[in-house]
Amino acid sequence: MKAIVIALSVAACVAPARAQTLPGGFVFLRDIDPSIIQDIRYAGSNNFVGRPLAGYDAAECVVKRDVGLALKSIQQELMPQELSLKMLDCYRPVRAVHDMVGRDGAPPVWWRHLPHGLLQPLFRFMWAQNGRETPAERQYNPAFSKKDLFRLGYIAEHSGHSTGAAVDLTLVDLMADHSAVFDLNKEYADCTAAASARAPEASVDMGTGYDCSDLMAHTAAKSVTPAQRRWRNMLVAAMAQQGFVNYSKEWWHFSLPGAGGPAYDFPITRRMR
Repeated sequence: MKAIVIALSVAACVAPARAQTLPGGFVFLRDIDPSIIQDIRYAGSNNFVGRPLAGYDAAECVVKRDVGLALKSIQQELMPQELSLKMLDCYRPVRAVHDMVGRDGAPPVWWRHLPHGLLQPLFRFMWAQNGRETPAERQYNPAFSKKDLFRLGYIAEHSGHSTGAAVDLTLVDLMADHSAVFDLNKEYADCTAAASARAPEASVDMGTGYDCSDLMAHTAAKSVTPAQRRWRNMLVAAMAQQGFVNYSKEWWHFSLPGAGGPAYDFPITRRMR
């Protein structure tokens, strides 16, 4: 009898973790398909900021359920070809979008009392017009000045990622050698360089690194090799079969029409299962 009581007590403690829920119909992608590889770049240092973004408390892909089920279907089509999806970014809290722009220094305290509609443009102006171009910024946008990134559509003030309907992803050849890992202390070539010179992606060679603000990163760019073009076409075709639409300036960015809604700002936390 004592053993039964102890077992019931343990079960009662574990139950809340198993019942973990997310707001707004969001789910952890691992709960839908754990075979999909995840490399959530804004939860670490391998990104154009060089550190985790606000709200990324865990390296977990969180999406709307319909998006997750569609990704599962795509993965099932790819696996027999020894290929896998790899998620680079999924749901992105609104605070992380602000962090992208205001990362060069916190605003004065009095800014916090301004209406939200004025706050983000001020963040944007502060970052874009501060006259500084860090090595990380140049690595990810080698051809443009950062003050032009908003005008050219490479950074958005309001991200579809925050609705849970947009994802950044690539393909992984499961038979290839992906032993090279990112080294924060190593100097890499910019995102348009050959795959052997730029930061390792542990995925197929799409012609540029992830988050590359450059004409070469446009999905239909003519400057990529035939092999890189085939990989891009394969990714676009696989995603399109489940209704995803690609953003023409970023080969990695896809959204599922109708799956979104309002923007959310809850933090991404560790999956408790």
